Amino acid sequence: MNNFVSRHIKVIEMIGVLMRVFSFSLVSWLGPGSPFMFVWIFNTIDAIMLTWCSTLKRDSAYTLLNGFWILVGLIGILRAGNILR
Repeated sequence: MNNFVSRHIKVIEMIGVLMRVFSFSLVSWLGPGSPFMFVWIFNTIDAIMLTWCSTLKRDSAYTLLNGFWILVGLIGILRAGNILR
């Protein structure tokens, strides 16, 4: 998988960034009516994609930032699913 991601890294990064823009835009537009579980899952997937890319590029700052967003996303998923209060 690393070879595939390395070959297509720019496309994968752009998709990840567009996913993040979309998810935050959705929350901004819909506010409390947002489909929060969808947004958290979608946001966590883009964080995984961007973390993977930044790890392959050996960019420690973006690896840390997007790794943080994975953790935030997992907490958001647990909270949206009423598993964590």
